[in-house]
Amino acid sequence: MANRIKIGIIGLDTSHVTAFTELLSQPSHPYHVPGGQVIAAYPGGSPDFELSISRVPEYTAALREDYSVAIVDSIDEAAQQSDAILLESVDGRAHLAQFARLASFGKPVFIDKPLAVTLADAAEIARLAALHRVPIFTSSALRFAEAFKEALADQEQGGIRGIDAFGPMAWQPTQPGYFWYGIHTVEMAFAAMGADCLDVTVASNEKHDILVGRWSDDRLVTIRGNRTGNTAFGAILHREKGSRLVDIRANPKPYYVSLLEQIVRFFEGGESPVSIDESLQVIRFIEAANESRATGKTVKLQGAGIAPLI
Repeated sequence: MANRIKIGIIGLDTSHVTAFTELLSQPSHPYHVPGGQVIAAYPGGSPDFELSISRVPEYTAALREDYSVAIVDSIDEAAQQSDAILLESVDGRAHLAQFARLASFGKPVFIDKPLAVTLADAAEIARLAALHRVPIFTSSALRFAEAFKEALADQEQGGIRGIDAFGPMAWQPTQPGYFWYGIHTVEMAFAAMGADCLDVTVASNEKHDILVGRWSDDRLVTIRGNRTGNTAFGAILHREKGSRLVDIRANPKPYYVSLLEQIVRFFEGGESPVSIDESLQVIRFIEAANESRATGKTVKLQGAGIAPLI
């Protein structure tokens, strides 16, 4: 443990908890991420969310038996024993209450997607983080997929004028609309375009959704989701002099590895690679897209009244 960050996990109901713990603890792993060690975990779980509560026993046992992680009885215990926190609860509804318990400890927190499932909750998390001077970072792993990062960095064809992002968009009743799987493609759009989205319009049916976002300078984004069996993520990135298809699977390195690398750098004292203002706009975009899907109307993002961060 010498010079390694002691990490606590809140919420043992997502595959990220075993994947991250393995990557951190196994130097022989081909994608080992050095610098941290998971030492304590609070299981959590949401009783009304089957994909949450049903996973807790398996992941709890794996962390305890395979990686010698101490399973504790409270969020406070995990925070007290740790230098930094992975808030991994798969239920975005739980994040505000859980973060409110963590904020007073003043330790850096990564909040796995979604930051929250309402803008009001997300803004309150940001306010608490500012009040207690807690560094926070939240993101989908898709933002850091190696093939996507490479395409964003290649400026040979000029500036980015738009993106058509696509991926699976399953529904989960406890996670409103696009907050479940839609957030992945939304994060890709914001990574390419920045946070200055003006409005969003949605067309949808039982099998497909198309979200059209209008950014500043009349740049347009489409986000296509499907519920017909195709589970591939990707994008077409449009630049001034050409367009490029981005196959997220083109690089063998899993995107959750690339995300964990960013998290460890953040825990080591680096700045969040995604600003809290942009993360709030992601939540506002999804909330507005849900409203547009329900009403059939274009919904403006600007002037949405995002709460001050302090």
